[in-house]
Amino acid sequence: MGKRTSTAMMRIAIAGAGGFASLLAQELSRGAYAILVLSTRAHPEFESSYDCQVAVVDYTNLEDLQFVLQGVDLVISTISGAEQLNLIDAARRARVRCFVPSEFEGAINRRPPAGTDPFDNDSSTALEQLRHWSQSRQHSMKYTVFSCGVFYERFAPGGLREYNMGITCRIRNQGDYMIDVGDGRAEIPEASPQGRPVYIVMTSAVDVARFVAAAVELGIDTWPREFRMRGTRLTTLRLQEICSEVRGVQFELITRPYDEIEQWLRYYEQNGDQARWYYMQHLLQTANGRYTFGETNLNDAVEVQPTTFRQWLYDTWGPAQ
Repeated sequence: MGKRTSTAMMRIAIAGAGGFASLLAQELSRGAYAILVLSTRAHPEFESSYDCQVAVVDYTNLEDLQFVLQGVDLVISTISGAEQLNLIDAARRARVRCFVPSEFEGAINRRPPAGTDPFDNDSSTALEQLRHWSQSRQHSMKYTVFSCGVFYERFAPGGLREYNMGITCRIRNQGDYMIDVGDGRAEIPEASPQGRPVYIVMTSAVDVARFVAAAVELGIDTWPREFRMRGTRLTTLRLQEICSEVRGVQFELITRPYDEIEQWLRYYEQNGDQARWYYMQHLLQTANGRYTFGETNLNDAVEVQPTTFRQWLYDTWGPAQ
């Protein structure tokens, strides 16, 4: 039997039923694919809105997961931790052709070393598993990471919570990450450890879903190990300036030198203030370049015109009343 290459014949499983999974289902349902959504509870709204099937699964039951994934070509994960590790194992056993892990953030080579990442949540273990199975001589499974930087929706009214996203990243609420657009406040890293301006890559979650769907049309057998896309790349200072310009108000701005961020991290750790410790960790990771990269390889490969951050901000917030 020849190798399957027609995208129209593909069966795609989306693991998770949160806000980003919903966007993926919406975009992929525009193509001639069989869409299967894996969730721990029923979601009839997926079936009615996107003409897809929802399978209620127990991520601790590998045999059931393997059974559900039989005949699936591509798995796109929006879950993390032990659930994703079990999903990878089940996908490999079910002979899934390609796996997309839940790594929709900065580029892989900008992450902290394994064992030192405060936001890891078994991410490094998942990537190591995928590397191992991609090199297996028997029933190898390809994988591709989609790197997009930071979702614009971190800066939306209500934050990621309003989009049913960000459950595991500890920045679900408005103002949890650098800028509170509604209150006109910003707290940003002043410079990188080398004293250079801090850059950040950002993309709207809607556009990331569009990019993923467009990449599927290219054919998963042609995918590289990592796809990089972006809507906007700019410095943290310019990010704050755009927020101020669009809102038409002067923002209250705090710029944190790198060594000061490190000092605050030690202080919050000693005092057991976990919320502020994570807040400062996000500033430190941003200053370290976790969410930036230079060249993209997906923007020019597909016909997706991503929304700029300024336009997204104007459409989402508009000028202050």
